[in-house]
Amino acid sequence: MGGFFTGRTLADLGRALRSGEQTAQDLVARVLESADPELNAFVDLDPELAQENARWADKERARGVDLGPLHGIPVAVKDIIDVAGFRTGMGSAHFDGHLAEEDAACVRRLRDAGAVVVGKTGTQEFAFGATGDVSASGPVRNPHDRSRMSGGSSSGSAVAVAAGMVPLALGTDTGGSVRIPSAFCGVAGFKPAHGAVPADGVFPLSRSLDHVGVLAASAADCLTAYRVLAAPPGAAASGVAAPGGAASGETPPAGDEVARHGRAAWIEPPAADPEVVRTVRALFPDAPAEPLDFAGLREVFIAIEFSEAYDVHAERIADAPGLYLPATLGRLEESGRMPGWRLVRALRERDRYAREIAGLLDRYDYLAMPTMPITAPEIGATENEFGPLTALLVSCTSPWNVLGLPALSVPAGTVGGLPVGAQLVTRRGAEGILFDAAERLTR
Repeated sequence: MGGFFTGRTLADLGRALRSGEQTAQDLVARVLESADPELNAFVDLDPELAQENARWADKERARGVDLGPLHGIPVAVKDIIDVAGFRTGMGSAHFDGHLAEEDAACVRRLRDAGAVVVGKTGTQEFAFGATGDVSASGPVRNPHDRSRMSGGSSSGSAVAVAAGMVPLALGTDTGGSVRIPSAFCGVAGFKPAHGAVPADGVFPLSRSLDHVGVLAASAADCLTAYRVLAAPPGAAASGVAAPGGAASGETPPAGDEVARHGRAAWIEPPAADPEVVRTVRALFPDAPAEPLDFAGLREVFIAIEFSEAYDVHAERIADAPGLYLPATLGRLEESGRMPGWRLVRALRERDRYAREIAGLLDRYDYLAMPTMPITAPEIGATENEFGPLTALLVSCTSPWNVLGLPALSVPAGTVGGLPVGAQLVTRRGAEGILFDAAERLTR
């Protein structure tokens, strides 16, 4: 299953690039060699454009410019995020052949840091779904078992990292769309706090819930990318070393609180495979269990997501409904029936839940739970013994989009040969706690 980048950290690759052992063009060639069409991770892989981007990175290094730990690193980008010169198809016939003219803000920050965009990765149609198998480009397949879902909606990004095609990928997360495929595919995925990474140039699903996130083989590599993506505009391009030597390829933990041994609370999922729960719970044996109103938070999530999604698509539904895949159109039509009073109530309830969780995080440093309550189902499945997949797959992840809190999924073992993820959540500004905890969990 492993491609060239399997087992190679961003720090490893950075050292090889700085020593001259590798060039950015070499790494792009490795991406192209590792790409496995059967997995369907990439929807636009342009060798000439990717090598053009790599030549620029190599020229900058040759003239003595070091732009930091991502300089020369290949990055894949989810296909709802604009990258100049690449197609942005949204996984939909509505945007077939659409060519992006400008970079999204998050992509500009990566380029300013010397990263090399190599291609676009598959997404659930308009990112409206969590399975990864509803797209105009076909299902993205899980590299651990090609008959299984990759998870969505950042499906291609997770698979490209898991299969060693790239060391780093961008995704988006509205109800879990970075963390879900990360857990199913056995990689790390980080959803920052809402607004921490700009979403300009990203096609919206639900603006109140949308987050730009990152996927990599490890939490440490997610942190390296996050430091670049969340940096003030222009900072990444300065070539000045970040505190702790980030420009040299080191990835120091973020935040003053990282030195603390964070105290975790365990959150029991509402419906889950007992083996998945046991596997993740074993990592937090001393964490006391605390309740969470999953049902109430789901009501808030659905009211906001459906109302805002329909706002984005109303005219398109009226003008060309036949261009949507049936599953997507069905969800959008259901969204259109959402009464306005439910949104008003949801916004009020969101404020109440935010206060409750803030109180919980005053007593604990972070919350821990399974990222996914199950392992990856077979492609095409719509339910299993634990319930309908539409609700099940976002049950543990969507509360943190509602509240806009940073959440990290890290590999936590396997059940039946398939990956399982542990999800860690904290308050805004304490992100370092998550990365410190992840480092200790994965030692």
